[in-house]
Amino acid sequence: MSARDPFSGPTLSIEHVSVRFGGLVAIADMSFTVNEGELVSLIGPNGAGKTTAFNVITGFLRPTQGEVRYRSVSLSGLRSHEVANLGLVRTFQKTSVFAANTVFDNVLMGLHRHGTSSVWGTLLALPRVRSEERRLREEAWEVLDFVGLDKRAGELGGALPYGEQRLLEVAVALAARPTMLLLDEPVSGMNASETASFIELLGRIRSREVTVLLVEHDMHLVMNVSDRIVVLNYGKIIAEGPPATIQRDPEVVRAYLGQGVRSL
Repeated sequence: MSARDPFSGPTLSIEHVSVRFGGLVAIADMSFTVNEGELVSLIGPNGAGKTTAFNVITGFLRPTQGEVRYRSVSLSGLRSHEVANLGLVRTFQKTSVFAANTVFDNVLMGLHRHGTSSVWGTLLALPRVRSEERRLREEAWEVLDFVGLDKRAGELGGALPYGEQRLLEVAVALAARPTMLLLDEPVSGMNASETASFIELLGRIRSREVTVLLVEHDMHLVMNVSDRIVVLNYGKIIAEGPPATIQRDPEVVRAYLGQGVRSL
């Protein structure tokens, strides 16, 4: 997990994206950018369109109109694995760890997408293949140490407490060596102590020059880690700016009050 070369210009550009499901408009003319090295949070009340936006950005869903560009490359028509190969990697709302595999093997599987060995090379256990396997295993240990799961390496992914399963999913995403990481409600199910540790982890991730786009309902976390916040409501952007500005925005406050959230 080495630091990344800087990129000139917005890392991610969402340009006039709309998504319709029949007569339902999930996203309407959404445009915003994420700059190199930023941590931008995409927030909004339930049903605002946040996960739909993530799915469009990462190739799981094609927009009805508009375009997404990552490091000046159009993502139009690319499948999710092709988007990930460009360095844009995501986590999911629900954990997607391999429950029957160890924590270590979960991370190792994430790293193997960078391997160069052929099937025959692996079967024949060629010296080059053995060397690459050692390198990947060393990197897996580095990732686990980085996120604080090294002592859990031999445990089954499904046996971890839910909060640590969320952390394992982040570890697997980091194993894919992202230049940009999209985190979908990463602290869901974490207790206060785990959330505090995750905030520290975000700082370490950013020190590796990884750009971050975050969807999260924990407003304390969002307001404390974000450089900028983009607010969606009913599929439309209603506000954008630094945390202090968003906290005072009347339209944002009304949107959250409508769902019973008393403060940001």
